[in-house]
Amino acid sequence: MLGSTHGTFTTDLRARVVACGEHAGTPGIAVHGVTAVEGDRDVSGRPLHAPVPDLDRFFRPRAVAVVGASDAEGRPHTGITRQLIAWAERVGAELVPVHPTRASVFGIPCVPSVGALAAALAGPVDLAVLLVADPLPVIEELAEAKVRFAVAFASGFAETGREGADAQERLAEAVRRSGIRLLGPNTNLNAFERFREDLDGPAIALITQSGHQGRPVHTLQELGIRLSHWAPTGNEADLETADFISYFSQLPEVGAIACYVEGLKDGRAFLLAADRAARRGVPVVAVKVGRTEAGARTAASHTGKLTGADRVVDAAMRQFGVIRVDGLDELQDTAALLARARKPVADGVVVYSISGGTGAHFSDLATAAGLRLPALPEAKQAELHQWIPDYLNVANPVDNGGHPVGDWRGRKIIDAILADPSVGVLVCPITGPFPPMSDRLAQDLVDAAEATDKLVCVVWGSPVGTEAAYRETLLGSSRVATFRTFGNCIGAVKAYLDHHRFTTAYRSPFDEAPRTPSPSFRKAQALMRPGRRLSEHAAKQLLRAYGIRVPREQLVTSAAAAVRAAGQVGYPVVMKASGAQIAHKTELGLVKVGLTSASQVRDAYRELTDIARYEGVGLDGILVCQMVGRGVEMVVGMTRDPLFGPTVTVGLGGVLVEVLRDTAVRVPPFGEREARDMLGELRGRALLDGVRGAPAGDVDALVEVVLRVQRMALELDGDLAELDINPLMVLPRGQGAVALDALAVCREEA
Repeated sequence: MLGSTHGTFTTDLRARVVACGEHAGTPGIAVHGVTAVEGDRDVSGRPLHAPVPDLDRFFRPRAVAVVGASDAEGRPHTGITRQLIAWAERVGAELVPVHPTRASVFGIPCVPSVGALAAALAGPVDLAVLLVADPLPVIEELAEAKVRFAVAFASGFAETGREGADAQERLAEAVRRSGIRLLGPNTNLNAFERFREDLDGPAIALITQSGHQGRPVHTLQELGIRLSHWAPTGNEADLETADFISYFSQLPEVGAIACYVEGLKDGRAFLLAADRAARRGVPVVAVKVGRTEAGARTAASHTGKLTGADRVVDAAMRQFGVIRVDGLDELQDTAALLARARKPVADGVVVYSISGGTGAHFSDLATAAGLRLPALPEAKQAELHQWIPDYLNVANPVDNGGHPVGDWRGRKIIDAILADPSVGVLVCPITGPFPPMSDRLAQDLVDAAEATDKLVCVVWGSPVGTEAAYRETLLGSSRVATFRTFGNCIGAVKAYLDHHRFTTAYRSPFDEAPRTPSPSFRKAQALMRPGRRLSEHAAKQLLRAYGIRVPREQLVTSAAAAVRAAGQVGYPVVMKASGAQIAHKTELGLVKVGLTSASQVRDAYRELTDIARYEGVGLDGILVCQMVGRGVEMVVGMTRDPLFGPTVTVGLGGVLVEVLRDTAVRVPPFGEREARDMLGELRGRALLDGVRGAPAGDVDALVEVVLRVQRMALELDGDLAELDINPLMVLPRGQGAVALDALAVCREEA
């Protein structure tokens, strides 16, 4: 019984991972007691850790070569050259223009070619900026000159279609051969922007594929929020979003990473980078376009990348702690809060307002979003009523009635709320300015925030935004998080609390990924038929190889054998046609249920073979199967995503999977907690707990099947294209789960 063996598979796997995570003499990363070894690979040969490119000399080069520099008025390259000169001066880099016919550019002596750089400089050139229409011929020259990094602004590559994509692949191949790291093509000057140096505290590092979409985040500097880097990745022929996430997450000054992503170059690389950030507790906030078909088309035309199935992207981001937001305003507000706020000491949120209506409105929205608004203890409420009239509610939300904020009572109220141990966040929505009371309230909130380790948020609802209480008092504080809308405040606070819950409990799934094939793998490989679909009988043999329970059954090729099989399996039985060409047996009438006698079995055999002959489908035989008791029909399967590789899905099974599409998906590897979280995402989750008198299902057995399918997906990554167990009958608690039907499709040979 599968239910009786729950835990042995995953426990054995964890033991093996811990054992192979210790490599004598090999530097590793200690994460929750497991040593993750750099260069380690999983059972399918894929890396388990993100490489961290050394980009220090990209952002702070000692010498910069500008190939194609110009000072001719009216030429596009002239403005770029001027900006690069100013940037090089700010970062302390020597700039060398490269031009075959000019003696100097903006008074700086030129060298005629890349090959002449070595003679012109005492040290190495760290960065070359290519102001040329075709960067491909320059790459080899740069490699010979031992240049480490290059930036290509040129467009006309993958964003233009097939011909451009081919040109980009040639460029990428040249870069791979050269050993140079390339930013672009189709990038811009954002990496060389001016960053304010008078701001302190943790910074936001920005990554964008479309430069203009990063402007709002860059402008946060004008509100006193520090930015440290901007990586405009463009078409990502080489350096990609994942590289910059890995690099930025190692920098001590970076408090959060903000991303605008149109398409992912490599889903696995992105998740490895997100994993590295999660290990270090660095939040990654991302806008990822492509939720709709129209958005996906636009993204592909702009950067020439796959956007991927959005449900998979969404699940993968949540799985690795990436905070996905929709708008650029949300990106600004959420990244700013996460970069600067201290770790929460409690998850309770208290809403404090001068209006009962404002407090009720905000509380409704916050509760609906999943924030916890605890009622303050009676003793705390009595304390607040020292300063707030008794007829006003102070349980949470706290309504002060207005007048107390105008005098000494205002600060007393705020301090008293923050002193309660259940409170981790205080939110004060101020829907409009009403000086001098709003001025006093803003100052009290700022002063209280400076004296506490708890988060204080203010929503300044005025559409004007020129008020001194907002521009000077609130924005002048590094401790108060100020928002302009209820929605952005609630989303950012939820992201803040969720992120710290996530990272506190985070255990990298890559540390638990299998490194070596199991005995099941060798059994399963013998069943693979490259490029073909397996019959139900063969697909169930595949499940058996991985310890997934199937009904007692026999494959027969005659009516007499069917009768004998039914006697051995035990009446009542189910009979089904089995063949590689048959995907949907029920629609063709190729399933007979509840047969209780030898005569019924003989008749069913003849009928099934007649239908198969009429429909022209080949058979490898007729399955005579055990009838399994009633339970909850689920579906568990795996398929391949073009970006992330194998994915595992669980949902309501039978016909409901097509009607309701109530499923959850994850990208392997993942552990038991993620498998249980998948079930929690299902709208029909209550069916597993028992409804209308039905017994609760064996959830432990279902989780075990999900984990075994995941193991199968990882080990058979090169062999298995698709697996569908539908229905998987989840029996009452303690009785296991049984795969009643299965479909498996093998991958083509490489």
